[in-house]
Amino acid sequence: MTRFRLDIGYDGSGFHGWAAQSGLRTVQGELETWLGRVLRLPSAPTLVCAGRTDAGVHARGQVAHVDLDAPDPEEIAETLTRRLRRALPEDLVVYRVGVAPDGFDARFAAIWRRYAYRLADGPLDPLLRHTTATVRGRLDAAAINAAGASLLGLHDFAAFCRAREGATTIRQLQWLDATRLPDGRVEVGVRADAFCHSMVRSLVGALTEVGTGRRDADWLSALLEAPARSGEVPVLPAHGLVLEEVGYPPEEELASRARQARARRSLEEQE
Repeated sequence: MTRFRLDIGYDGSGFHGWAAQSGLRTVQGELETWLGRVLRLPSAPTLVCAGRTDAGVHARGQVAHVDLDAPDPEEIAETLTRRLRRALPEDLVVYRVGVAPDGFDARFAAIWRRYAYRLADGPLDPLLRHTTATVRGRLDAAAINAAGASLLGLHDFAAFCRAREGATTIRQLQWLDATRLPDGRVEVGVRADAFCHSMVRSLVGALTEVGTGRRDADWLSALLEAPARSGEVPVLPAHGLVLEEVGYPPEEELASRARQARARRSLEEQE
């Protein structure tokens, strides 16, 4: 079997998230169906992604892998890239398919995921309404950045995560930045080694409370001491969130990274 890497983008509006679900349209289900059709396989292959996205969440930098019986891997990669581009619906694209290097695992070999959440605190261009959430009150990007600095580093983010039995909520938040865009919206970018379920939308929800002056920085930092999900933290709508990019180590470190990640986590990251 040969492992292939797929780089994927999608408008999440019409999908019930990434993960295949019987009777529902999902990104995984759509892609696996078309992979089977394009390659004329007796059954659809199984895709593994870097981060499972929830219903309504978008992606420009999703990564997945699939294992296929491929006598000529390079030819299969070129064929899949060309034919999937023509076959897939308009809200789903595979930018490229390539033969994965040794040790590559889309989920476990990843060293970080970067998301962006876009907010409007004033009149919103109607063409942006499917990718931007509206908030009450004027946002102060500088206040968000100042308060958000307390969240950086290795912490237990239980207050921001939907609990899952046996899953850790300890994550390393590597970067957080709020920026006022030229069109007036505010973009909050976050990068971490991984994210637990609904973590980004909860983080940005808490940051908007600070950015609008409804809460202060001490309230935000105190949330890191909470042993479980906090009812004080608003969870923002899915449609403002985009998975922008997934990072991987150099090829020679892929296998060791995957082993390390498997030992540390048993459930895959989801937003």
